[in-house]
Amino acid sequence: MLAPTVAHLGFARADGQPFAFVPGQFLQVHFHYGDGTPTKRSYSLAGPAGTIEIAVSYVAGGAATALFEGLEIGDTIDASGPYGRFCLLPGDENRRYLLVATGTGVTPYRAMLPQIEALIAERDVQVALLQGARSPAELLYGEEFRAFADAHPGNFRYLPCLSRELPPQPHPDVRRGYVQQFLAECAPDPASDIAYLCGNPNMVDASFEALKDAGLEVRQIRREKYVSSK
Repeated sequence: MLAPTVAHLGFARADGQPFAFVPGQFLQVHFHYGDGTPTKRSYSLAGPAGTIEIAVSYVAGGAATALFEGLEIGDTIDASGPYGRFCLLPGDENRRYLLVATGTGVTPYRAMLPQIEALIAERDVQVALLQGARSPAELLYGEEFRAFADAHPGNFRYLPCLSRELPPQPHPDVRRGYVQQFLAECAPDPASDIAYLCGNPNMVDASFEALKDAGLEVRQIRREKYVSSK
């Protein structure tokens, strides 16, 4: 488990072929309700290109939760994709990306890490990742993001924003509050920055307004309801 109510799950194509996608895209899982009605849920891809990794939020009584809880090693599910345009574009010339997320909305940014590392090497791009959670235990992939920041000082800044509980010895970049409260600390600059927002709809709306007021291009928005498991 990534967090008390979130699991990281890995799959492979039944034909053994790699799963080609662009970091930031998602897949759709197809299944049926108890009465036989077909439905589907969307999950951002959380792993590097060629893999099928997703973060699943467990919701009591949720139909998708029941599907994933019932899986055993080797079981199969029906899925389609990849879909979506929540991606870093190859023609970008911006100086910095602002990546903002709460909850499982951070999963596409994990998939982007190899691409970000390449962009740092190619054109010295900078990235600020603001990740919101209630407590350290709910910072999905937090240790990986911190390790990436430590490995790329000056290019990748990781700002966990915790609304309820801080760790005993917080890193200097840990903040107490909500991500939208600390956007100004990053000094958004419309001349050099492009922002991506993914997560809780209230956070997305508040962050969008704050960045728009700063004159920033908010290229991509994804609300977390699309990656829930209800």
